[in-house]
Amino acid sequence: MIETAGETLTAHKVLSVRPVGTRAVLAELSGTPDVLALQTLLLESPLPGQLDVLAAAQTVMVRADSPAAARRMGALLLELDLTAQSKQEGGLVVIDTVYDGEDLAEVGRLTGLGTDGVIEAHTGQIWTVAFAGFAPGFGYMVGENQELEVPRRSSPRTAVPTGSVALAGNYSAVYPRKSPGGWQLIGRTGARLWDLNRAEPALASPGHRVQFRAVRDVVAMAPEPASAAEAPAGEPDSGLRIVSPGLQSLIEDLGRQGHSALGVSAAGALDRASLRRANRLVGNSPSAAAIETVAGGLRVQAVGDQVLAVAGAPSALTIDPPSGAVSDAESDPESDSGQYEPARQRTVPMATPFALLDGETLTLGAPGAGFRSYLAVRGGVDAAPVLGSRSTDTMSGIGPVPLAAGQLLASGDVVESGVVAHPELQPEFPGAGVTVLDIVLGPRADWFDASALESLCGQDWVVKPQSNRVGMRLDGTPLERSRQGELPSEGTVAGAIQVPPEGLPVLFLADHPITGGYPVIGVVVDHQLDLAAQVPIGGSIRFRCFPDQAFPERTSPEQTSSEQTSQEK
Repeated sequence: MIETAGETLTAHKVLSVRPVGTRAVLAELSGTPDVLALQTLLLESPLPGQLDVLAAAQTVMVRADSPAAARRMGALLLELDLTAQSKQEGGLVVIDTVYDGEDLAEVGRLTGLGTDGVIEAHTGQIWTVAFAGFAPGFGYMVGENQELEVPRRSSPRTAVPTGSVALAGNYSAVYPRKSPGGWQLIGRTGARLWDLNRAEPALASPGHRVQFRAVRDVVAMAPEPASAAEAPAGEPDSGLRIVSPGLQSLIEDLGRQGHSALGVSAAGALDRASLRRANRLVGNSPSAAAIETVAGGLRVQAVGDQVLAVAGAPSALTIDPPSGAVSDAESDPESDSGQYEPARQRTVPMATPFALLDGETLTLGAPGAGFRSYLAVRGGVDAAPVLGSRSTDTMSGIGPVPLAAGQLLASGDVVESGVVAHPELQPEFPGAGVTVLDIVLGPRADWFDASALESLCGQDWVVKPQSNRVGMRLDGTPLERSRQGELPSEGTVAGAIQVPPEGLPVLFLADHPITGGYPVIGVVVDHQLDLAAQVPIGGSIRFRCFPDQAFPERTSPEQTSSEQTSQEK
């Protein structure tokens, strides 16, 4: 408490700090004003080791560059005084809106305002973007009052049109792209909330103020121009032509970091160590873009002589000569056979640099273990970067499109060494047995009782076919929550084990949504995410809980004192 000139003010502080795996912490606050104040403070004065800040409904998640930095952040966050912090003031964005949404009448009934009253209440106040989530450009906006507080729809729509203006809880938002959604639709706008062709892709990012203005009609949105990653260009004269992409092949590097405030996850290679190894073998920078492919079947043909290496899930690597090619006997002056033999197929080993000559075709067989392989070409894959990365984000649609037969990928110049590396030994990859993954419990393990925690780490979970780069869906005995109700949206990380109402966990991978509303019971330790990504469909996972690996939940002294006083009473 702070006393000033006869009045007592309550100091605004972080209430508690929870671990989120080994490299992030979750600060809990009393409400949106304190969330915005802490976000502003951390953006203006970053903590030591701070990588990214993600505000949500009642929390702020801070990602650190090391476990040690994350442990130190707990105490530092609790010491911050948010009382004097003002909201992050962004510019004013005016959004012209036609109020003819399918749920407008229902919102009028729920609020008691009627249709005209809803329009007047929505346009009669300034909204502030508190945080981003769900999709790039989707900003959760808070108003100046609670007049338009309404629940989500009981049955979400499978497709909400682009530009839909909506309400849910105390928030308003505009859907930046066509997607499923359960918010109440009250109108539509032609404003483009997300456009990668702008210097600032998000029209309204956290801190911006928004004024909705009622209009009779809006200018129709023109078709989105092709992104730099998709724009047609002259065909390169050197690179790799995709003969067959296999089950799925994508361009990935180490991801795009630091864009959580825009609603963009890091994406990037799921097995980062294998990507680095493949790049190292051909002399590339560790972060050079390469091809990530699953379950074998990828076939590429060299256009010009190329130097390649394949790391990750061990597969048979077969090279076929160009059609009609003959063996070297044709050019041997001492050969008197008078016969020209067709050039022969050859094989090359994993984790070893090799040449793929002009016209030769490389085929990756089905992995004997693991799930994902990485094909690096010397110089890296030369795709147009988006927000600083060449990675494909399958959830948001950012980055290069999935590879297709006939596509020609240019080789770039992202080299770090003038020579290639020696062959390397690879680690063991998940096979028919059970893969054990270490986890740190929390941040929402308290939504489950002891029996659910025992079940989490006491059974083998099977990876379901519905799994993808967003997350691994697991099958087993469902986990029961000890709490009912909804958890306000909060930040998530790769490795988070989220538990939906049906009780079957989802292990988030690199393309995960940046916020989620289901409790996260635990988080896989960061250095084992590569191993998790190599567990194939149908493979088994067992979680090993190590609560002592996590730093304990920390609570502010003020809250502890208040709780003790309450208990004494």
